[in-house]
Amino acid sequence: MGLEETADHIVTLLRDQEMEALADYVHPTKGVRFSPYGHINVDEDKVLFAEQLVEVWEDETVYHWGYFDGSGHPIEKTFRDYYDRFVYDHDYANAEETAVNERLGDGMMIDNSDEIYPDADIVDYYFSGFEEEYEGMDWRSLRIVLEEQDGKWYLVGIIHDEWTI
Repeated sequence: MGLEETADHIVTLLRDQEMEALADYVHPTKGVRFSPYGHINVDEDKVLFAEQLVEVWEDETVYHWGYFDGSGHPIEKTFRDYYDRFVYDHDYANAEETAVNERLGDGMMIDNSDEIYPDADIVDYYFSGFEEEYEGMDWRSLRIVLEEQDGKWYLVGIIHDEWTI
């Protein structure tokens, strides 16, 4: 499978909540980093490895995932609650627009994905907004970060992004 086909498949697995199948794509030594916003924080973002991904899906433990933009309050959620808010919060399998190595959403947060993932390709699944009254300030993106190794694409990051203050 090529880059875009792999990313599309991963988004479908996310939609269908197929954690065991998704685990097959997680990078064997780097794991997958979950970033709630477009600015990746290597000190705060949680990294899970394939075996953890399957276990954490059923786990009721509350984890620290970073901080909410705007309020600065900690993001303290179970994996499923984090997933519902910061992974698959919209139907990204049917995104309005997609792009490879191009950020589609525009907000105030600095996108540092190129420096954090210098050897990766990023596929952006984007919605320009949902409510007309917000004039696009309710846009959302899910970025699938993949690195190729030995002819296979591996998932190294899942970046959720949205309008931030």
